[in-house]
This record gives sequence, C-alpha cells and structure tokens, in this order.
Amino acid sequence: MSITTTTPLTFYDIATRPPAETNCCSPNTWKSRFALNYKHAPYSTVWVPLLDVTKVRKSLHVPACRKFADGSDFYTLPILHDRGTTTEGGTGPGTGTLVGDSFDIAVHLQETYPDAGPAGSTGDNDLFPPQTLDYTFGNHDIVVPLTGVRDRREKYAPYAQFNVHVDAVFSAHVQLTVQGFRFDPATEDAVKAQFVSRAGVASWEDFKLEGEAREKTVEAFREALGELARLFRRDPAGPFVLGQRPSYADFIVGGWLRMMDAMLPSGEWEGLKAWHDGVFGRLHNALEVYTDMKTV
Repeated sequence: MSITTTTPLTFYDIATRPPAETNCCSPNTWKSRFALNYKHAPYSTVWVPLLDVTKVRKSLHVPACRKFADGSDFYTLPILHDRGTTTEGGTGPGTGTLVGDSFDIAVHLQETYPDAGPAGSTGDNDLFPPQTLDYTFGNHDIVVPLTGVRDRREKYAPYAQFNVHVDAVFSAHVQLTVQGFRFDPATEDAVKAQFVSRAGVASWEDFKLEGEAREKTVEAFREALGELARLFRRDPAGPFVLGQRPSYADFIVGGWLRMMDAMLPSGEWEGLKAWHDGVFGRLHNALEVYTDMKTV
C-alpha cells in the first residue's frame, strides 16, 4: 500500500560528487531513504551541495539537531517536508510538517502513515516492530532526542538507543573512509577546508591512515562489529535482525553500509561484507530493493 497524498513529500539529501544519485553516501540520509521507500512514499529529492546545507536548513527554519564538539550548532541533512500534514513537528502555519532528523523522519512516517508499506493495507508495515536490540558499543547511554512528547520517546526508545550505539561503532572507525570521500572537483578544496576546520586539524593530510596503522584499525573495526553481527545471526532465516522481516533497525545499519560501500577501498569493502559469516554483505544486498531515487 502506498501513501496517498495530493502533494508528494520533499526529501532533502546531500549532494557530494555529481551525479548525486549515484554518489550519495551520507548514512543518515540513507536511513531515511530506506524508510521512505519501505513505506512506498511518493517523494522527490532536492539535492543540496555540501557547502549549501547550512543555508538551506536555515532557510527552511529547521533548527539544528546536532552540535559540534565546541557546542555550536551543526546544520546537516536529511530534512523531510510533508506538506500534507501539520503535526507537532510542523514549522510555521500552512507549511505542513518539516522534520530534520533521520530518526524523527522514520517516526513521522510510521505514525502518519501506519498502514503504508510493502505488506499492503492488511499487512504489518510497522517500521518499529517489537524486538530485542541488545547491542551496545562503548559508554553511550543517552537516547537521542525525538520530536514529540515523552511517551513517544519511550515508545521508540529501544530503536533510538540502538541508533546511538550503531552510530558510535561506525563513527569510531570512520577515518577509514575519509580518503575515499566523493568530492565534487568544483568545490573539493573548500569542502576539505571546512572538514579540516571542524576537526581542528592542521590539514587534510592529517586524516590519512596508511600502512600498519590502517591494518590495525581495520582489524579493530572487524572485532568491534562482532557483537552487532550477533544480532543478525540470531534468526538463521536472515538477512534481517527479524529474519525475513525488515525494520528500521536494519535501515540504521544499512545506512552506514552504504557509506562504507561508497568510501572504503574496494578490497576493504569486500572484506567487510565477508566478516562474521557474511551477515553485513547479505544485509547490504537485501536492502538494495529500498534504494530507489524516486522522482514524482
């Protein structure tokens, strides 16, 4: 069953190197795109160059949902504009609903269009089916803030906590991907300068990870993903945590896998797909059906 609306949703994604459709690699925007496609949502994509993200987010009056280490606002994407609804997350009269966080986008889709999805009008299309997501990485006990009231945050808390820990394990090893970033040649120098400033390093060369140091980081990454892989082996029917039934938990991990596919050296990516009995490779392949770049 598809979402019925007279006005298609607008999805704001990050454009890296052209063509944007084949080079998008933000894990958070991928989480949202998976959810939109799972819900059979009619939407169009607005591709926003990296250097314009802050300007576009501010122009839509969507506040920042993240902070830099120094406490300043970090304006990023995705944003979903649903003109057919006006809910608690709306911004301004007559604008519909603007949602500026990947997790909140999934919540909005589920609560606004609960019946939409691949199972049809009589099926279970819940993005957040009950399940045990007992995965932790490091000391990350803060559940990400969600749009809405307290009971909504508690309702989705297991998935929100899972999101925090998955983000943490991949972010801890993200230096492996930096040298493979898909820059637009027209803005490469400016974007590199922005990244260098944000990270507080002297130059882009400081991000390099080579030789023995890289090999050790790859091995540490493999070991760190072991407990996460355990979840995907729990149901031998696979490839999802719940076996044959996908959920937003799979989209959380799948978003990061899309980034790894785009930015890791090919040999390391092939290695990651084979780690832990190949659970991440099977997940990545299974989510391919939700990767459409829709234009309506």
